Amino acid sequence: MATAAKGGEKPALRKPVFVKVDQLKPGTCGHTLTVKVVSANPVPARGRAGGGGPAVGSRPARIAECLVGDETGVIVFTARNEQVDMLKPGNTAILRNARIDMFKGSMRLAVDKWGRVEVTEPANFAVKEDNNLSLVEYELVNVPE
Repeated sequence: MATAAKGGEKPALRKPVFVKVDQLKPGTCGHTLTVKVVSANPVPARGRAGGGGPAVGSRPARIAECLVGDETGVIVFTARNEQVDMLKPGNTAILRNARIDMFKGSMRLAVDKWGRVEVTEPANFAVKEDNNLSLVEYELVNVPE
């Protein structure tokens, strides 16, 4: 691999490992998934937690909570800015380098600036909506040693 870098050639890229929604666990990252968008609900700008308004001269971030899933289950995806336009109900998307954020004890899927959201051709699976991973509440427990 070191010789490939010296010769000006790019190192060989790894094939992505696609995971299913039911395999997602709290606090993990680097997931690649193919999902269908079930619903998308924009979050009002002033109703968000986090205090104060946006910085002077910047546009407020557009955020939508999208319910996405595959044949194993569904999860809430937090779409930001241009991701909101891509994730319309009925679209199929590939989420690359997605991570699990915890919000009020439940899992949320997100893709930050290091990841990628791609709209792809419609997939041929039916979304299993009765297995919603975002409805499962988790609690951090400290184990004494």
